[in-house]
Amino acid sequence: MEDKKKQRFLFSKHPIFYPILAAVAAGTYPIIFYFSNNFTLANTWGHLRFFTFFYIVVPSVVFVLAVKISQAKVFSKWQKYVLPLLNLFTFFFLMELSVYTLIKKKLAVLLLLLAIILTLFLYKQLKKILIMQFVLAGIGLVALIQAVAYVPAFQEDWLDQPDAIGEAVFKKKPNIYFIQPDGYSNFSKLVKAPYNVDPSLFEDYLTKNSFKNYPNFRSNYASTLSSNSSVFMMKHHYYGTIGSGSGLSEALNARNVIISKNTVLDVFKNNGYKTHFISETPYLLLNRPTLGYDYTNYKLNDIAYINTGFNSHRDVFLDLKENIKNTDDTPMFFFVEFIRPGHIRNNKIDSRGAEGEREKWLELLEQSNEKLTELIDLIKEKDPNSLVVILADHGGYVGLNYAGEMYKKMTDEDLINSIFTAQLSIHWPNNEIFTGDKYLKSSVNVFRVLFSYLTEENKYLEHLQDNSSYIILKEDAPEGVYRYINDSGEVVFKKHNLEP
Repeated sequence: MEDKKKQRFLFSKHPIFYPILAAVAAGTYPIIFYFSNNFTLANTWGHLRFFTFFYIVVPSVVFVLAVKISQAKVFSKWQKYVLPLLNLFTFFFLMELSVYTLIKKKLAVLLLLLAIILTLFLYKQLKKILIMQFVLAGIGLVALIQAVAYVPAFQEDWLDQPDAIGEAVFKKKPNIYFIQPDGYSNFSKLVKAPYNVDPSLFEDYLTKNSFKNYPNFRSNYASTLSSNSSVFMMKHHYYGTIGSGSGLSEALNARNVIISKNTVLDVFKNNGYKTHFISETPYLLLNRPTLGYDYTNYKLNDIAYINTGFNSHRDVFLDLKENIKNTDDTPMFFFVEFIRPGHIRNNKIDSRGAEGEREKWLELLEQSNEKLTELIDLIKEKDPNSLVVILADHGGYVGLNYAGEMYKKMTDEDLINSIFTAQLSIHWPNNEIFTGDKYLKSSVNVFRVLFSYLTEENKYLEHLQDNSSYIILKEDAPEGVYRYINDSGEVVFKKHNLEP
């Protein structure tokens, strides 16, 4: 009797309210979970609208219709199970989507079976289930607010230049190819532990093609976003000033800096260059930044809202080949990015162990060399007197068990160098090597040196940035931003003060 009263209360007196409440309960925490764990990817109103529609609105409509249909006499025997089953399965399914950013069919079937089993035993406890889901959402929301609260306000002053380099006027205007193989460690470090590999074959190939390789070169930051935002602004941001704080380990607004507007792009546009962004994956476009490049091989409408950035791939060779043939009197700048060799796996649960990760990275290194050879051969054939820069964003993290370990304090110099070591090779037009290349020690100063060469103005070398390398530490040390390598290339350990 009591059970029937509950069912009448749920379905008869409130035929729409409770199905909608159950749908909201099922979808709210998965939304919060996704935003909490992917805040640098999903921080736009478009993402919020997308998740609200597919995680709340669509389930609400489905729940209401299902309850309406279940009220037919033919389904009266199963009516009491409908809403609990829909709620539990939707919750599990949306959590799967938020965690993996894709649907794993076998897992989805297992989750459906689990929802059915739980429904058979817990269908009378629907109210308690909804309360638990809302409590979970509340806890998640508090955690999300706390994490975002740690994020410093976006300080635009780091985007200001110390001189008038934004107005630089080129006296030389070669086509420029900025090629970035993700996680490609410097040749000088590859021969040592923990890499222990001979890079001479590809190194000799570059030398024969008139590239100069820069030993002991390194990145200033430990990830793609943090490194590239610094590269394209030719400035340090120290993580904190572009949005990373205790709650985050990545640069919040870095994609907007890299893709939408930065000093490097401004200088090229002011000098009449047509700019191209060609990428193997849409990783740098995930938060749908305003496109500052004249051409991108990915269109924003083609990028799914739920995405890791690595769910789709394009052949950068074919896209470059298609655009390189469109040469005319307009000088061109190409930013070509691909994800090999990349870095070791991010999470402990996925790790093959330090040696297993090393072996896999070496396989990807060979693939990276093949892709670089393909790109260089194309450029040498079509545009032999161009300026070609091969610059990795950071090291491969080889020697660590998984990438997440870099957020723990470490004292092993080989492991610290493995994080920041980055390959730099440059083909100078007509093999006229710029004397100012002696200042090429770290990523932050690359374009400042290049612009000094292109303008034939040494004054831009007067404001070179410090060559130190920085990281965010979260374990085994007070949480914060630390200098790991100083201007001289020595491994140090010093907390960086983010206060103005």
